Amino acid sequence: MSGPETVPPVAAALQALGLPHRVFRHPGPVSTLAQAAAERGQRPEQVVRSIVFRVGEGAFVMVLVAGAAQVDWKALRKYLGQSRLTTATEPELLAATGYVVGAVGPLGLPAPMRILLDEAVLAPDEISVGSGLRGTTIILRSADLRRALLEAEVGRFAGASRE
Repeated sequence: MSGPETVPPVAAALQALGLPHRVFRHPGPVSTLAQAAAERGQRPEQVVRSIVFRVGEGAFVMVLVAGAAQVDWKALRKYLGQSRLTTATEPELLAATGYVVGAVGPLGLPAPMRILLDEAVLAPDEISVGSGLRGTTIILRSADLRRALLEAEVGRFAGASRE
């Protein structure tokens, strides 16, 4: 199902938009952010994590954060006007994105989803995002990710990292 010839869903979405990128397949299981970054030839802050929150019954929002940065829950609740937020469960994540934990990316989603882009994601020239397939990532310029996510809301959604 996900052999070397398989085009990851996020890569297919970028191809459809005509945006340059490259697919990187890890040689084995990835267990840490540092390992992921090193194998990709990147710094940890270039690795973008896609975190999905449930904001209501069947309603979700995706927050993109750089590296080890943690979502600032208080700032996020305030920004969204929500008193309660929870991260999506694995079944909710799969239903909302079509992707499993560790493979979530902001493109190629089955339905439109509100995306919040922490401004630190756009700081490095080159970044990597989930591809939709485990063990595979998409490497691209941050400016091209921004072009792909024109509707994304850019702001400060992350606090200090907890490494």
